[in-house]
Amino acid sequence: MVANNLTSVDDALQHILDRAPAITRTEAVALTDSLGRILAENQYVPADVPPADNSAVDGYAVCLADVAAGRPMSVSARIPAGVAPGTLAPGTAARIFTGSEIPEGADAVVMQERVERTDDMILIQAEVSEGQNIRRQGQDLARGDLALAKGKRIRPQEMGLLASMGISQVPVMGRLRVAVLTTGDELVEPGQPLDSGQIYNTNRFTLMGLLAEAGCELVLCETLEDTREATRSTLESAAAKADLIITSGGVSVGEEDHVRAVLEESGKLSLWRMAIKPGKPLAFGEVAGIPVLGLPGNPAAVLVTFLVVAMPYIRKRQGRQDLLPVGEYLPAGFDVTSTSVRREFVRARKQGSAAGLEVVAYPNQSSGVLSSACWGDGLAVVPEHTAIRAGDLITYYPFTELLS
Repeated sequence: MVANNLTSVDDALQHILDRAPAITRTEAVALTDSLGRILAENQYVPADVPPADNSAVDGYAVCLADVAAGRPMSVSARIPAGVAPGTLAPGTAARIFTGSEIPEGADAVVMQERVERTDDMILIQAEVSEGQNIRRQGQDLARGDLALAKGKRIRPQEMGLLASMGISQVPVMGRLRVAVLTTGDELVEPGQPLDSGQIYNTNRFTLMGLLAEAGCELVLCETLEDTREATRSTLESAAAKADLIITSGGVSVGEEDHVRAVLEESGKLSLWRMAIKPGKPLAFGEVAGIPVLGLPGNPAAVLVTFLVVAMPYIRKRQGRQDLLPVGEYLPAGFDVTSTSVRREFVRARKQGSAAGLEVVAYPNQSSGVLSSACWGDGLAVVPEHTAIRAGDLITYYPFTELLS
């Protein structure tokens, strides 16, 4: 859908995702280096986890048939974790510890807190049932089952699961190689003094951090001169090194906005101007066959459009399945009285109220106010053509989910 020559957020996302081929490079990395990487192959269980029945508690392994109320039992064995258990002597109990393998002949474990022990004898002071406190072989993972699917992003829990399967080398997708080009002769690197008319290059560092969080490899990071020739030359140079080029600024209609013009003249421009706030002047195209995502120049707009548009694109290029965030519905703690043809992503945060949690908005939503995103912890969505009254349910996306 197009409103006032603006492409809707949904249509723009579909357009971009339809042009997001997964990278094909793969590599094997050590399990210790796999955090945040994307699995390149399905991972099947090579052997049952756990490999044998084991105790879920510290206590005593017994045979249920030998247990009788009020009758003491002798302790015939001690089974620490990691020691082969042997066979339980008939009519006796074995001292056992959490994770220790269950001895042959035992079919229950009694917690030590339910046992009275005197020397080498115990008196069980609780009901005992078959299988009590026993973790069965294959309870977590059964041999041959699919443990983790291709395209899964590896978190600490996936690292632990892979370790439980004995896997030390993990097949992962190669990192997406990204070039970042910021535009503007007025940009100065932090640490340098500012002259009249100059500002610090905020967007370079925002994008560097976002791409690092997204698991990408930064292969080029430069500031473009505000000339058509320099823009064309640097874009072509970046295309020789990167899988994706991200620019900030230079995609509007000003005389010094050369990125969009170069895409039209020397490459391909397939999307321009989105019905999103902040971030209307957003472009998508290619140079020398390499996709170019042209983000706006204002700092808050860069952050928002990266999270809303670039992250789903990056996820698909990485081979992931979870392309879009889910979000949650919460009451709004603010009003929006005037409607817009653009979908607005409001820098916001959750806070408690008398009625429970609500989403409150930063007072200044200007596209140049990056401090709003430091104050906030996510984005609240104001749909197109919609007014919001305090208490209305709205969609809220935490930054952690948008960038995961």
